Amino acid sequence: MFDFRDLHTRVVAAPMAGGPSTPSLVVAAERAGGIGQLAAGYRTPEQLSADIQAVRREADLFGVNLFVPEERPIDGAALSDYRRALIPYAEQHGVELPELDDIGADDDYYNEKLALVCAHEVPVVSFTFGCPTPRTIDRLHKAGASVGVTVTTADDALTAADAGADWICVQGPEAGGHRATYTRDIAPPIQPLHDLIRDVRQTVSLPLVASGGIATAEQADAARGLGPVAVQVGTVLLRTTEAGTKPAHAAALADPTRTETVVTRAFSGRAARGLRNTFIDQFNERAVPEYPAVNTLTTGFRRTLSGNPDAINLWAGTGYQHAQVESAVDAVKRLG
Repeated sequence: MFDFRDLHTRVVAAPMAGGPSTPSLVVAAERAGGIGQLAAGYRTPEQLSADIQAVRREADLFGVNLFVPEERPIDGAALSDYRRALIPYAEQHGVELPELDDIGADDDYYNEKLALVCAHEVPVVSFTFGCPTPRTIDRLHKAGASVGVTVTTADDALTAADAGADWICVQGPEAGGHRATYTRDIAPPIQPLHDLIRDVRQTVSLPLVASGGIATAEQADAARGLGPVAVQVGTVLLRTTEAGTKPAHAAALADPTRTETVVTRAFSGRAARGLRNTFIDQFNERAVPEYPAVNTLTTGFRRTLSGNPDAINLWAGTGYQHAQVESAVDAVKRLG
């Protein structure tokens, strides 16, 4: 079974859903001596299967990250209120909002994707937004996978260890994109990454991967120096030539007028860190914690206004200013 300590470069390319984590980016991470992860989130099973096969043609070592669906039902009244708040903005920009009746339960094809990663014998499988059941982890072990769970608290790490996880991705508040809380409505923890690493190390004995705001070699060394076997990086890879980041998003990362990242639920209903923009300013206080329904509700903005950086999510961690145009191979090697 895979062991992070066998990596030549102890760097993991984070799974960034919505486009950035392409098969090319995953392959580049392996070529640099690290490991990359495909983001299964928002992909259909057919698309994920094609992604896995594309990576397999050029790389042996890689991972796939899955979203754990939450069983608690969506609050329809809260979602309706938020939709009503979005209507004037949508009309102003020519965006059609889906009707509430068209926003149904969505588990992101969880069971189908589990079957896929087992059938393809993916060597590393990780989870976000919750902890898979012991039965699921056992199923993956029988398919030869090393299983990781992303956590934001020491208690969640203990839950993952008890479920049979092989390693833990410890995500601090500096991370870009979605926080990996086990439930969608809690306030995301603000404990700094280094303190969280120490707490998790005292709680579980599993190998740890440090994640959140790591964008320089010095930051990577400092995190690994606390005991983690590797660091996971995402934002620093968003402008690399292999990433599938939207051009408007990539350009915003280099825009000197954008000087602040904030945590918001405005785009998806789950807390996520991104560059502050007009959409966040207008809707952050009105947003409701109803993921994935809010994400479905705002899909039209991302599709219709993909070139407008003030109308789309610009996920970014606190180290976003270190993202540069280069090969992901070079970026991963520099952090190793």
